[in-house]
Order: sequence, then structure tokens, then C-alpha cells
Amino acid sequence: MSIRSNISKDYQKRKKILDTIGKMLFRAAGVISASLIVLIFVFIALKGVRVFLPNYEFGQVSLKEFLTGLVWRQDQQKYGVLFIVINTLVSAVGAAILSFPVSVLTALFVVKIAPKKLKVFFTTVVELLAAIPSVVYGVFAAGVIVKGVERIAALVGADTFGGNSLLAVIILLAIMIFPTMTSIAIVAIESVETEIELGSLALGASKTQTNFKVVLASAKSGIFAGLILGLGRAFGEATAVSMVAGNKFYGPTTNLFDITRTLTSTMLSGLKETTGLDYDIRFSVGIVLMLVIFATNFLIHYVKRRIGSVTNE
Repeated sequence: MSIRSNISKDYQKRKKILDTIGKMLFRAAGVISASLIVLIFVFIALKGVRVFLPNYEFGQVSLKEFLTGLVWRQDQQKYGVLFIVINTLVSAVGAAILSFPVSVLTALFVVKIAPKKLKVFFTTVVELLAAIPSVVYGVFAAGVIVKGVERIAALVGADTFGGNSLLAVIILLAIMIFPTMTSIAIVAIESVETEIELGSLALGASKTQTNFKVVLASAKSGIFAGLILGLGRAFGEATAVSMVAGNKFYGPTTNLFDITRTLTSTMLSGLKETTGLDYDIRFSVGIVLMLVIFATNFLIHYVKRRIGSVTNE
């Protein structure tokens, strides 16, 4: 008994040590991740704020005009970001409206309806779409999407700039965020316990009713997480969007067939410089972009909580 007792104590001691080491490693990883986010934000903030200070060496920019302006003309040193924020929100939200329902339905089909071989095929396709570089999407958009938009504009009698337009940006972003949202939705739906689904079927609900009212409701947390990451990519995409946006000088853009300008395309277009006002102001745009992303994520979390409370009622 004493030998078994000693072995048990040694095992428990080693287990406790391993648990402690594991907690320390996870805590260190979390601290490093949070520190990197803070470091990036501080760096961008320091570079972006100084253009509004009186002692800025290249000429002070009015913060009020920057936040409320509707014109961006670097040749005239007019930097208004309000219309760009609106354009960015319109393009990202428009892409989410197109892509989110399709991604959720695709994930539901893959997990609950598709045969095993077809499930593997669709999962592989989604993973491949997520791995395609942004510039490839941009080339595809410049060669295919803009031509399609130009044909649509001709059918409705609208003018377009060779297909470069807000609609082209929305379609491009919808395609780009689809694999991200679908992959996460698949994982979320797969994590729903089988007992919940069987309980719904036992109470008389059909398979379709169970999938939509029980499975999707149970997986809503992961599905909304996919929406957040998808919108994050839509907000942060620069290279591909710049190839079809057109970078309009004023706005906001309300015509789907008109060229537009987003926060990321604005930042990218000015990075050819290495110093000066036109370079530093891009960091100011970066601050606005991060604030827009934070506000959007907060709003999505609020909607998710509201939907959860309504579902529980």
C-alpha cells in the first residue's frame, strides 16, 4: 500500500507541475499576443497623431477637417476621411450581406446534409479558397469581376469606369471573406452536441426545423465569430481592393457603379513615400480604421447577445 501510495503521490505531483507549466505557457502566449496588439496600436497612434500637433514639421492638419471632410486631395493637401469611412462601411457591410447567408447555409449543408465524400470535397475547396493570396483575388477581380460589372451597368443604362466601382469591390470582398466565415461556421456547427439535435427530433421537429432553429441557434457564437473575422478581413484588405476601387477624390459614394475609395486603399496609395505629410497622414487613417473595426466588433457582439436573449425567451 505504501508503494502504491508513493506512486500515486508522485503522479499527482508531476501532474500538478505539468498543469502549472501549461498555465504559465498559455498565460505567456496571451500576454505576448496582447502586447503585440498594444505595440502596433501605440506605434500607429504616435505616427498618426503628430500630424495634428502645432509643432509638426510638415504643416499641421486640422483634426476637425480630417474627421469631417468629404474630399481627399493630397495635391491640394485636403485630407478628409469621413466619406472614406462611410465608403469602407458600405463596401464591407455590403460584402457581408452577400456572403454571410451563403457561408452559413454552405456550412450547414457540409456538416448536416452532404454525403461524406462530398463533405470532404467542399471542405477542401473552402480551405483552398482561404489560402489564395489577396493579389490573386485582385487579378481575378480586375480581369473578371469588373467586366461583369461593366456588362451589368450596360444592361441598366448606367455609366461605369471600365467596371471599377463600388459594386466590384463588394463582390470581390464577398468572395474573399466567404471561406473564412464558412470554415468557422463549419467548426461551430460540428461542435453542437448530438443530444440537442436528437432531443429536437424526439419532440416532433423535422430535420429542417432542427437544423435552422436548434443547430444554428446553438452554433451562433461561432458563426458570429466567423462574421467578425470576415468583416475584419473586408475592412483590412488593401491590395485587391485598390485594383478595382478607383480611389475617388470625394464622396461618399452611393452609386454602385461609381468608383470609390476605402481606408485601406487610401493607406496603400500613399506608402510610395517614406516621409512627409502625405506619408504620415496614412497612419492617421490607420487609427481611424482600427477604431472602425473595434466599433463594428462591439456592435456585432451586441447583436449576438440580443439574438441570444430573444432565442432564450
